[in-house]
Amino acid sequence: MVFMQSYCEANSSISHTWVDEGISPCFYFTLVPTILLTIAFFLGTIHFIFYQKYGTAMEPKFIPRSRLYGFQQAISILLLVQSLGGMVWRAASGGELPGYVVLYGCFSVGGWVWAIAVLRVERRRVLVMDRTRGHSAALLLFWAVAFSAENLAFVSWYSPHWWWSLETIQQQVQFALWLMRYMGTGLLFFIGLKAPGLPRRPYMLLINEDERDVENSGQSLLGRTEDNPSTWHGFRRKVRLLVPYMWPRNNIILQLLVIFCLGLLGVERAINVFVPIFYKNIVNELTDGSSWRTLATTVCLYVLLKFLQGGGAGASGFVSNMRSFLWIRVQQYTNRVVQVRLFSHLHSLSLRWHLGRKTGDVLRSIDRGTSSINSLLSYIVFSIFPTIADIVISIIYFITYFNAWFGLIIFVCMALYLTLTIIITEWRAKYRRDMNLQDNNAKTKAVDSLLNFETVKYYNAENYEVGRFEDAILKYQESEWKTQASLAFLNQTQNLIIGSGLLAGSLLCAYFVTEGRFQVGDFVLFGTYIIQLYTPLNWFGTYYRMIQNSFIDMESMFKLFEEDEEVKDEVNAGNLLYKLGKLEFENVYFSYTNGKEILNDVSFTVLPGQTLALVGPSGSGKSTIVRLIFRFYDVQGGCIRIDGQDISKVKQVSLRAHIGVVPQDTVLFNDTIQNNIRYGRISASDQEVEEAAIAADIHDKIMTFPEGYDTQVGERGLKLSGGEKQRVAIARTILKAPQIILLDEATSALDTQTERNIQASLAKVCSNRTTVVVAHRLSTIIGADQILVISDGRIAERGRHDELLLKGGLYADMWMNQQQAQDSDSSSESESKDRKSEKLQPPSTSSGDHGH
Repeated sequence: MVFMQSYCEANSSISHTWVDEGISPCFYFTLVPTILLTIAFFLGTIHFIFYQKYGTAMEPKFIPRSRLYGFQQAISILLLVQSLGGMVWRAASGGELPGYVVLYGCFSVGGWVWAIAVLRVERRRVLVMDRTRGHSAALLLFWAVAFSAENLAFVSWYSPHWWWSLETIQQQVQFALWLMRYMGTGLLFFIGLKAPGLPRRPYMLLINEDERDVENSGQSLLGRTEDNPSTWHGFRRKVRLLVPYMWPRNNIILQLLVIFCLGLLGVERAINVFVPIFYKNIVNELTDGSSWRTLATTVCLYVLLKFLQGGGAGASGFVSNMRSFLWIRVQQYTNRVVQVRLFSHLHSLSLRWHLGRKTGDVLRSIDRGTSSINSLLSYIVFSIFPTIADIVISIIYFITYFNAWFGLIIFVCMALYLTLTIIITEWRAKYRRDMNLQDNNAKTKAVDSLLNFETVKYYNAENYEVGRFEDAILKYQESEWKTQASLAFLNQTQNLIIGSGLLAGSLLCAYFVTEGRFQVGDFVLFGTYIIQLYTPLNWFGTYYRMIQNSFIDMESMFKLFEEDEEVKDEVNAGNLLYKLGKLEFENVYFSYTNGKEILNDVSFTVLPGQTLALVGPSGSGKSTIVRLIFRFYDVQGGCIRIDGQDISKVKQVSLRAHIGVVPQDTVLFNDTIQNNIRYGRISASDQEVEEAAIAADIHDKIMTFPEGYDTQVGERGLKLSGGEKQRVAIARTILKAPQIILLDEATSALDTQTERNIQASLAKVCSNRTTVVVAHRLSTIIGADQILVISDGRIAERGRHDELLLKGGLYADMWMNQQQAQDSDSSSESESKDRKSEKLQPPSTSSGDHGH
């Protein structure tokens, strides 16, 4: 017959917490379920009230389907059943049934029932004001405490009252139940950090995106926004992107430096162990009256180790300084490679992306991203890993040379510290991300305003621009305050945990010293070691935050790396074999966006050395044809050939080497005029640059400047007039000496006389070269071999100037309108001159009007 004799087992009391080198089972199985039930009941009740009062039921379409969520539920139910089953098995096995077994079974069942209920509520309801994702703190804390409690069993490894020996069937069953609890609670905690059954993004964001137009959803500083509530989202992908920059390939010296630095890192860990031990030996030798020679040797060794270690945790020691010094080259390699590859990647992106970019955002993303890579590698390799190693070594050391209580104190403090640090830091990540967004907005407004300085002045909008910038700064400071306030809260939490652990360990060690079980040196050893350990642990939170901030700062840079190249060379693409310069468009279709065709079935041929002119109203597709020839975009249908070769099958570099372009809007580098012209061919001599300037009819104008060819043109060439910039662009193209020339309204910004001079120069340059001209003034293309009239993306008319006039179609109408406008301008100009001459003539007088 099974009966309950007492609450604890025979010869045991709940007041005896430590029995035979282990925790008393009665104490353990009373404390653990009580804490779990308390957390589940009180926090769970608060959770239920808040979700029922302030929450709303989620729409089924927003609830993710997840097998891991079902796995969570299954594990929770299994742990509930094993709690009840363990009690039933103990009762059915015969013999004594202690009261703590019944309490453990009942309280554990109650706790897991509440946990399952909270899990189901979070699955179906949501707090609409909650901007974060993931499980509530109540559920995460319950799983964390449950998992930590099962780890406490290791402290009783040598106790005969536990099941580790596995000698009896009862011990084997208890071990199996403990193994089930250990694995179950561990899985629940780590799966809970991912929260598979809950939406990956805040519920309000999902609702807003669902109501938003699909075409406008997902815009960000780089062309799309996506909310990554967790910094560790896509961690593997980020690490894979970083790995090539961590290991210096093809550089044996840097590789040896990396290995040597890692070796120094291991030396630091060993030194951190021996410094407190030698300090303890000094104290013991002083109290025991050891010989001077022995004491002096110990002191010298201690000072040597302290010199190597530095300030407490290798902060400024010889080994640490040496490692930091040797790591500089590796760090510079990483920084250089990342910046160069990113800069190269940006230049490889399509014109479409560059037309839609925000320059201020991109520059800030590059700046923050590249600087954060160095700190990320340093924190992970030289801070996080060493700190974790120090924690593991300290736990093993204290359990081995002191007793399990000290290992338990350190383990509990570390577990609580790391868990709360991760949870709070993840919670405050949204503030850091919002601060970055507001920072980008402020810098973007400043850059845009300065780039459009003239427009601001034209409309007296200085106060408006300053006000916009101030509003952006205020929003940034509001986000910054939230970031700093949450950081202060995290620091206070960490200090509380560290202080509590230091107090508990110091009191216990002092008690053992007074009992004569420890020496005074052991107390010194504990204090020295624990302070030495808490120093990097205190920085661990900072390291974690900095790593998280680095990942957040790099998110925008990673998005830049992820931008696909729209125009790519094929794998086996060859060089363009230029022969004569025959250009062909065959049934070309093209559109910038789906549903709006810019070119529709365009076909034409330009024979070698001929000039093709493209005319038509604005937006008809003339400039698009020029961009397609230069392969800024790939066509959606049809084919473009040069000398019979499809330009999409050849390398872009070889194609563009044979083509010279004078664009409609010329933007110059903030450099000298000479260097801007030399950009057409970097290797050109000064004499060749001047010859190109003479051909472009700008040499004489340049010589009137005080600094001549060394004149700075300013940001985007703003110090030059529109005509001067255009002539610099023409000189640049003349210097390149391409076989195919594309002129996109190259003389649109020039006066009539300069235009005639430039036309004569261009005629010489374009002779015997295939030329495509986009023209607005029809008088400039009278001598073209072929004229195409583009209208609504189609070729409406084609032929020479005289032929098109005889047809009396669109070209003839355009010619007539321009002639009338020119005649009107000429008559207006002559009338103005007549009025001016009349005003300059003296008034006529008669002889009778003269007086004597």
